[in-house]
Amino acid sequence: MEIKVGNHLKKFRFENGGISQEELAKAVGVSRQTIISIEKGKYMPSVGLAIKIAGFLKVQVEDIFYPEGAD
Repeated sequence: MEIKVGNHLKKFRFENGGISQEELAKAVGVSRQTIISIEKGKYMPSVGLAIKIAGFLKVQVEDIFYPEGAD
């Protein structure tokens, strides 16, 4: 069973001073396109990348990423 993962990444970028996709991408070592894909729900980040993103934004992973439609 595949779990679809939703996110509040865009919200947290703006709540943290309007961090751009490019700034976040550079900080966590991925391309801007990867951040765009995550925000659109087209790419599910690895656990390691999710932890890096949450750490950079100073929030818990669970604050940004959540399972959609999990029973």
